[in-house]
Amino acid sequence: MPRIRSDHAPPAGNASRQRPSRSVRSTIDRRGLRRELPRYRFVLLCELEAFAALRRAVGVARARLLIGDVAARIIAAIPDLRVSAAGPNLLELGFDCGSSATGSAILDAIRAAMAKPFDLDGEPHRLSLRIGAIGAPAADADDVPMIEAAEQALADARQIQADVLRDLVDPAAGDDPIQLMHELPGAIADGQIFLQYQPKVRVRQQRVVSAEALVRWRHPQRGLILPGAFIEAAERSNIIGALTLWIIRRAIADQRTLAAQGYDIPIFINISGVLLSDGGFVRDACALVAAGGAKIGFEITETAVIRDPESAIANLRAFADIGVPLAIDDYGAGLSSLAYLKRLPASELKIDKLFVTQLTSSNRDPLIVRSTIDLAHALDMEVTAEGVETPAALALLGVMGCDMVQGFLISRPVEFAAFQTFLAEDRHLAAMVSPRMSFLRNEGQWKTA
Repeated sequence: MPRIRSDHAPPAGNASRQRPSRSVRSTIDRRGLRRELPRYRFVLLCELEAFAALRRAVGVARARLLIGDVAARIIAAIPDLRVSAAGPNLLELGFDCGSSATGSAILDAIRAAMAKPFDLDGEPHRLSLRIGAIGAPAADADDVPMIEAAEQALADARQIQADVLRDLVDPAAGDDPIQLMHELPGAIADGQIFLQYQPKVRVRQQRVVSAEALVRWRHPQRGLILPGAFIEAAERSNIIGALTLWIIRRAIADQRTLAAQGYDIPIFINISGVLLSDGGFVRDACALVAAGGAKIGFEITETAVIRDPESAIANLRAFADIGVPLAIDDYGAGLSSLAYLKRLPASELKIDKLFVTQLTSSNRDPLIVRSTIDLAHALDMEVTAEGVETPAALALLGVMGCDMVQGFLISRPVEFAAFQTFLAEDRHLAAMVSPRMSFLRNEGQWKTA
């Protein structure tokens, strides 16, 4: 794609002609982004979110100009940036500065620049970016490792739905599993661990019927640490039990708060496979849930059961016996076994987002999803589709008889206060308006092999 540089004329488009506000400029001046000697280098990959929805809203021709509009807005706010269009919804940014501490200021300046709506053909649109950023001393800033690390940072940012800023060289800035193992108990005690919630919506009734609790770690030095990194560390160090019991306590308290506000929906918690064969954890978890007076469910994966099937199934039955609903998570992502599936006391099966995200662009994935829905219903399970990001996918899932949906189309994972607002304002309804009308694909493509 053509290169967009800050010393070129801004790309065409209404949004590209907007000048940065004084507050944005003063923020950059105060933090010295333009005055420091170039001893440190940053590479940022900025992805325009919800691009498919924007393309439908403004048309293909106008959508092609959006990345230029965004580039011009950022260039106006931070003139010293090197900017390249790396794709229809992706910008690659480069910046030289005096120290590693400038990285967070760059991200803050970009966020501030993007806060104002864009004027797209006379209509205001709010555009948001997801950012993966890498910094390194200029002497160590080789292009290929920097780009590869930035790509990984962006992938991680998509996963946790938060911008990721990392140091390429400083080991203390990385997610060292051994160091995390030592720090995690203190993080639990100090309140660095918190939960985000993502709602699940029943398709036919168009209402929120449950939510998944997702654990996060806000580290005072490293920032937001990926769940995959510290969950693995917790499993290795046997802290996973204490962490999960903390999650259960927090979820119980939050669920009781929701119930008091009129939203008495169950909250589902992910249970590590390591714990499914731990009798002590199972007893403690059952005691917490039984005494908590809250609607709590557990999500488990098939691979977790396969590790020690007899113990896992027995302990899952103990959960089911006290009324804990069980959901099979990420179905289809691993080695799906019908032999185990029929033995699990689960009431819900969650189709992995791997199949859902390609639902309307693949001929095979719809067949797999439809057959999975039919299989689950035959086993008296309800079905949730994960990773629902487009109205077309929602519409097709409704046609297929999928019971519930979860994904960015409905809501990203949000902290508890934001989740309360989401429920109070019925924000899920915006995604649920006439889903069948959005689906135009020939059903014959997925009804036959």
